[in-house]
Amino acid sequence: MAAEWEVPIESGPIPESGTNFDVIVVGGGPGGSAAASYAAIAGNKVLLLEKREFPRDKICGDAVGGKSLRIVTELGVRPLIENTPHNRVTGITFSSPNGKKITCSLPIEEIENKEAGYALPRIQFDYMMFQKAVEHVQNSGGAVIQNFNVNEILVDESKGSKKITGVSGIVGSKKEGLELKFNAPLTIGAGGYNCPVASTITKKCHGEPMRDDKHYCGAYREYWVDVDGINTSQEPIEIHFIDGVLPGYWWVFPVGENAEGKVVVNVGIGMVISEMNKRTVKLKGLQKSIIKEHPYFSKRFKNASMIEGSGKGFQLPFGSPRKKPPSYQPRRSAMSGAMCVGDAAALVDPFSGEGIGNALLSSKIAITYFDKKKHKDGFPSELAEGYMNEIWNTLGPELSNSFKIQKMVKKKWLMNWVIGKANKKPELKGLLEQSLSSKEAQEELKSTWKLLKLLLF
Repeated sequence: MAAEWEVPIESGPIPESGTNFDVIVVGGGPGGSAAASYAAIAGNKVLLLEKREFPRDKICGDAVGGKSLRIVTELGVRPLIENTPHNRVTGITFSSPNGKKITCSLPIEEIENKEAGYALPRIQFDYMMFQKAVEHVQNSGGAVIQNFNVNEILVDESKGSKKITGVSGIVGSKKEGLELKFNAPLTIGAGGYNCPVASTITKKCHGEPMRDDKHYCGAYREYWVDVDGINTSQEPIEIHFIDGVLPGYWWVFPVGENAEGKVVVNVGIGMVISEMNKRTVKLKGLQKSIIKEHPYFSKRFKNASMIEGSGKGFQLPFGSPRKKPPSYQPRRSAMSGAMCVGDAAALVDPFSGEGIGNALLSSKIAITYFDKKKHKDGFPSELAEGYMNEIWNTLGPELSNSFKIQKMVKKKWLMNWVIGKANKKPELKGLLEQSLSSKEAQEELKSTWKLLKLLLF
């Protein structure tokens, strides 16, 4: 019998070409599904477009942090997650290049009250987000189309300024598919790192760079079972700063049990693309060498098995601040007629690589800027600017701090020293543990003086 997330999602009839909507959302991942849901809940007629057909895999580390919990609860997705196999994250284990380890545990009350984060395969999480979005969109009179390939983002230049007015594309194969065009005063770009809405906003309409390899990450992921030391579906996730992988890291994330009762583990590696190019690194080969040859990890994987076909690579656009941005930080993500969210807006955390929380939050913020009555003739440019400023004011401090930490981990000696100190100083370890869930502790970690005092004295 197929698992719930293995059954196709019925998305309803395809609307006629030329149909007008209040909001068009390009991309059915977590950010796009959240944007479509919030827009529909607000009373908008929404068109949600997804280029693939669910169920579909998405390459990721599979961690869904605490930042996401409030939003998945608001959208009615959390009960679905609780009823599907997942790992309730109890903390994070870090290791330094010299092999020293520290486990930072989440408060036990958060775990008992189900307020801690999850780790579960994206094929499950994305399925549930999309399934709930289909429900919200259809209930508000909108439509959902799967297997829709966007050919063009429509731009109106008739009044001396540029305004995005909708999309055109094909349902099905390029040769035999149905060509369709739709219009809306607002188009939301949620199509990932290579989103056509984002590309139109940055490159086509404003002549700004879409990509900077210093702020992009390459990553590779596999699923394994029978990894030594991982026995339950309530385990810490692991982040390892291994010599040869820095300034990136190697992760081991338990994501729940399979049908045979074995714990499935997401095992992957990530590194800034400019660093990969400089060193001509191939992540798949680097991961293989860790699993086969590393003195500690080769023992843990001695009797483990990789799930066939699960090895896949992907890219992440970091939200790290640019030194000399042509306009907005981290890059331009909105204009008249359109806003981008999540990866399409380059909002991935540059240290942890986590992007779901920021995708969900940016989607919620974006919809608050749109009023279908006031903006029936097009979402205005001044509100697009307001959105970009709010996103950076909200997420910028966190993203900038993560960028500083990303640069710190390049220094092997520094990672060895910090983790060594944390093991010896209960106050420092306590602060690190509190920072996993406490905003106040996270603010303390941003203080250079606070860190120096804890490390040196």
